[in-house]
Amino acid sequence: MPTDPVGRFLTALDPEHRDTVSGRPRAEQEQLAAAWERELEADSELDSLDELSPPAAEAEAARRVLEREKG
Repeated sequence: MPTDPVGRFLTALDPEHRDTVSGRPRAEQEQLAAAWERELEADSELDSLDELSPPAAEAEAARRVLEREKG
């Protein structure tokens, strides 16, 4: 399992989005990973999900970050 934020973020994405994001410039990947980490830290709903399933919480945070980016 990756330990750097970008690697962890990419792991949390579904395969389609992982391929798309991994093709972006590294700086953009780092910005998305930082937003993902902030989402995980800030949302108390994700804290509850994290207690049940850390991968599910990480995937949900990744989905939210990509949705915000589109909007």
